[in-house]
Amino acid sequence: MKKTTLLALAVPAVAGALAFFPIENQEPAFHTAAEMAFFKQHFRKNADAPLTDPSAHGMMVPIDSNILFPTASLCSGCHGHDPNGKAMVLSDGTDVNIYDDWRSSMMANAARDPFWRAKVSHEILTNPAHSLELQDKCTSCHAPAGHYQAKLRDHKMFYTLADLYADTLGLDGVTCQTCHAQAPALLGSLHSGELNYDTNYIRVAYGPFEFIFEPPMREFVGITPVYGEHILDAGQCAGCHTLITKTVNNNGAYTGNTFVEQATYHEWLNSRYDKDHDNVTCQNCHAPYLQEAVVISANYQFLTNKFPFAVHEMAGANVTMLKLMKEHRMALGIPAEPQHFDSTIAATLRMLQHQTLDLSIETGALQGDSALFKVKVANKAGHKFPSGYPARRAWLEFEVKNQIGQVVFHSGRWNPDFSLPGEDNNFEPHHDLIDQPSQVQIYELVPGDVNGQFTSVLERAHIALKDNRLVPQGFSLSDPAYDTTRIVGAALQDPTFNLYEGSDVVHYRIPTHGYTGLLFVTARVWYQSLPPKWMAPMFAFSSPEIDAFRAMFDAADRSPILVAEQVLDSVFVSPVSIKNIDKQELVKVYPTLSRDGRVLVEAASGVRVQRVQVWDAAGRLVWDKTDAQQPLHLPERRGLYFVSVTTQQGRVVEKVVRE
Repeated sequence: MKKTTLLALAVPAVAGALAFFPIENQEPAFHTAAEMAFFKQHFRKNADAPLTDPSAHGMMVPIDSNILFPTASLCSGCHGHDPNGKAMVLSDGTDVNIYDDWRSSMMANAARDPFWRAKVSHEILTNPAHSLELQDKCTSCHAPAGHYQAKLRDHKMFYTLADLYADTLGLDGVTCQTCHAQAPALLGSLHSGELNYDTNYIRVAYGPFEFIFEPPMREFVGITPVYGEHILDAGQCAGCHTLITKTVNNNGAYTGNTFVEQATYHEWLNSRYDKDHDNVTCQNCHAPYLQEAVVISANYQFLTNKFPFAVHEMAGANVTMLKLMKEHRMALGIPAEPQHFDSTIAATLRMLQHQTLDLSIETGALQGDSALFKVKVANKAGHKFPSGYPARRAWLEFEVKNQIGQVVFHSGRWNPDFSLPGEDNNFEPHHDLIDQPSQVQIYELVPGDVNGQFTSVLERAHIALKDNRLVPQGFSLSDPAYDTTRIVGAALQDPTFNLYEGSDVVHYRIPTHGYTGLLFVTARVWYQSLPPKWMAPMFAFSSPEIDAFRAMFDAADRSPILVAEQVLDSVFVSPVSIKNIDKQELVKVYPTLSRDGRVLVEAASGVRVQRVQVWDAAGRLVWDKTDAQQPLHLPERRGLYFVSVTTQQGRVVEKVVRE
């Protein structure tokens, strides 16, 4: 082939490559002139839009070179909804764009969370001498981008609520760069709002992809995307999801003690899911991978699908607060629409009801003066359940009804204000056996002050009075992280509080009072993020934040969230004890599957039948004879029946099905 021919072929190829991979000082050529005109027009159109206006969620404002973190709205131009239906869309058409999934999450609204604002105000009013330190600590996790920009760029000593309310970046909550700009150094070793942003690389966005088309983000947002393996590491979450506070006494003086307010990351370390074992990270559950590859950016038709792609719903457990913020989103200035909250709420319910725990009921002895039941709850989360802020708790409801629907035992019911009527004023102890309706099994962390009394003021937290929260599977008392993940109270002495399984068995003893018949048993696990006993001390104070939240709280749906439910139908109980003898040696009931309703009762030699009774599955007595008349006849209705045969040596109960 001639050199001229080679040159003719090579020149266009080189030119094309240079256009596709821009070099230093080359005019970007990845957009057409029309596209560039559109973007410039879009920038100008939105540049002056108020950032607190939810209608301005799609803004694309060029980032100033002295701003360390962009707001999420700048990322939405490429990582939000694609009107062309090409990017962040599954093969079935489901939109999984990052911005819409994120903006209705608790993470996105961490700085607008009205309970958090009220609680910070409560802490300040309780101990005003520490006001600046308290605000600075709280904003480090709830408004990290605003907080760290104020520290790293403006060299401010404190970042307060007043600073936050006037700061668009701070109001962005846990925004995109809060996670994607964290440096790999010190990952997992930081806590209490200490986040490592290397100022030499703070204008980068770490991601999970090794091959990146980076010019658009660099040119339009001022952030350069780079590969960072650590973005998938659970240590990304450690800085905020491990919080150790300094303790003060009731006069506000520091004691020198500290209190572990939450240690979700350390709980993960003390589990089978940590890096040294199964390596199921926080992201695997709270930002899970999709099973298919997707295009990750809008506006670029030539981009290919990427895998893995993480759903950014950031589902947790706080359904109550999500519902409250949805109802008051305009008052709170939240840039998310109701449908976005609906999606996040649905994802949160799926997390709670399908990925959190298993629940089962087993019967024990059902004769004599009591009926015994065992309820087992097993944690499936990668940390304690509940975890996070210590107000959050879960409890077991156990309800027993007789065959006419009367409640004969009920533990764990709630009052109209969603408090628990049997709960101890200071704290409800851990139970292995419950035999009184006033007792209830509550899984919780209870902070105590220097006098050993429950406190909802976090700065006064001195010791844990109780921590019987369900531990994650693989938990160990000898793990290096046990010092921040301790079990406190009677749960340590409970032989059925199984650490390795992450489970607990609660025994219930129900007095029968001579009752013979069927019982219907229901066990439920409820989750509550805003218990009245935590709200009441705060509502005793008044501030703009507390007063605003009180009005929202009073109008909110505060119903506990059902996590799991199990039912045992038609449990037959009797006050007559059966001797420890094979029932076949007493009496034989057959056939157990009857097509014509005829059932024979055949007593062993020397055994006298005193009474034959039959109950249907609804608990109705349908046959009651004091002799051994043969055969007995089941009703015409098909279904399950219980045949009880009383002899001088004991009682036999057999299940029979009529086809």
